[in-house]
Amino acid sequence: MHLPRVSLFAFVLAAAGVPLYIHLPRFAAVELEMSLATLGVILLAIRAIDLVQDPAIGWAIDRWPRAQWIFGTAALLGLSIGFPLLFSLEAGPQVALWLTLTLVLLFSAYSLGMILLYGRTATLAPGRALPDTMRLAAFRETGMLAGVIFAAVAPLAFAALGGDGYLLFGLGLCAIGVLAALLTAPLWRRIPLPAEGFSIARYRDPAIGRLLLLALVNGLPVAVTSTLFVFFVEDRLQLQGQAGLLLLVFFAAALVCVPGWTVLARHMSPRKVLLLAMPLAIAGFIGAAFLPAGSSFGMAAICAASGAALGAEMVILPVLFSGALNKAGLKASEGFGLWSFAGKLGLALTSFALLPLLQGAGFTPGQPNSDQALWALTLCYAVLPCVLKLVAVALVWRLPE
Repeated sequence: MHLPRVSLFAFVLAAAGVPLYIHLPRFAAVELEMSLATLGVILLAIRAIDLVQDPAIGWAIDRWPRAQWIFGTAALLGLSIGFPLLFSLEAGPQVALWLTLTLVLLFSAYSLGMILLYGRTATLAPGRALPDTMRLAAFRETGMLAGVIFAAVAPLAFAALGGDGYLLFGLGLCAIGVLAALLTAPLWRRIPLPAEGFSIARYRDPAIGRLLLLALVNGLPVAVTSTLFVFFVEDRLQLQGQAGLLLLVFFAAALVCVPGWTVLARHMSPRKVLLLAMPLAIAGFIGAAFLPAGSSFGMAAICAASGAALGAEMVILPVLFSGALNKAGLKASEGFGLWSFAGKLGLALTSFALLPLLQGAGFTPGQPNSDQALWALTLCYAVLPCVLKLVAVALVWRLPE
């Protein structure tokens, strides 16, 4: 029963991550009437908190291994409380402060859940061999992808019923989070595998350093496209109301491809699988730059190709990092605290740099924009991620077999 519980825990985390990473920029700009520059500063400030918080969370999980069920429950309940608060915010003079406090709660709970789940990979897997960890990764990432599909569809479904789509989604996620906290509690009663104490010198292991750098660089294109996805779909392509459906295509493609990538990784080296998958994402970025307004089918095809590539990265990269930590004798949760921070740092850097840049180019979400403003959006959404992804491919190429 442990693997289905892993999927359920991952489902809730992923359902929470979609609005945080994809819908938040437009929600803040349009519903809360906040400037893009202000939002960029808020997200960078939260990442500054994560600089200390994420490694501390990893340390705490390893320091008190028998309290893992408390950490798991706290993560899910924090998300359950935070989302109704987030989506009940209204525009006003104090909205920036309340948004910041709510996001601190949500990102802290999200970090706690993600570090706990990924840091316990070696403990939760049936065995320590690569096939065992790959099987666990398949269950975990399948739950993740099911969660993001739910999060992409649910707000649209609630809105179609005549309600406030995001507020009802937040309340629904609250109920699911409480139920999941009860059902997944047995996961955290397993005793973690022993590891040596914390040592900065041990994190200088070349394999760990390469993978942390890869996590940061490879996360940058995802951060860029996640931040700007709704803007690109609704303002550049003029496909109002279709962002949720396109997200569904993206994550459904990833979900469908996860089993295939998992099988390939068992028969080929993980590095070769990544080198097969990552060019699909590059092709998607190139294609997006040339899409005309109204091209819903073209964007759907690009989302499918990019989603297929994402499926491979979601399964393989955490497994490689977990294996490197085990070989170095390092505590998994501490390591994934650094891994989590590396990924989220990319989101903060892109938000801090790109949102004010777009505002300076004259881009205004939900309003008519000049050709110059839309071209700046295209460069940021499609061209920049292509360049960053090529750097990530070069880093994968240098990984050992």
